Amino acid sequence: MAWRRLVVLLRCQRRRGRHYQPSFRRSQIAVTALGALCALLLLSLLSIWSRQLLIVAPLGASSVLLFGYPRSPLAQPRNLLLGNALGGLVGVVSGQWLGTGPLVLALAVALTIVLGQQLRCLHPPAGGMAFLVVFLGGSWGFLLFPVVSGSLLLVLLAWAFSRWVPGAMPYPAHWL
Repeated sequence: MAWRRLVVLLRCQRRRGRHYQPSFRRSQIAVTALGALCALLLLSLLSIWSRQLLIVAPLGASSVLLFGYPRSPLAQPRNLLLGNALGGLVGVVSGQWLGTGPLVLALAVALTIVLGQQLRCLHPPAGGMAFLVVFLGGSWGFLLFPVVSGSLLLVLLAWAFSRWVPGAMPYPAHWL
């Protein structure tokens, strides 16, 4: 009897999830994967060429939103730029004032979420940015390279990609 209830519950949840989650055409999937590939490759090559760090793991997560679901409110330029900058800032301040322990890592992420919600610039990868900056003991210079510069370049690449590549989803829905 309990087994049957579990099966019914799982079927109900599956139906609910399918209605809630966005769906994508195969052609869209290919184009978005190409966009993320090109943008991150270009950021990597620019990093090598300029000898400035322009790419870190949270920007890879940002590209999932930018190219995978560019209509999401969390993927808009305001959210990405301010969210990542806020996460970087919280990470630097937390790391310099409190050190790099596990409690500081958790506190930096939590504070980034609170501030992102309050300032209406929530961006999930920004929590990863705060974590990374504390973990690495990032300095004020880390905010410029890669946090702000990498985020800005990623937004500009997503905007250009959406304009120049046929089949790409439009980006952004709004700038501010």
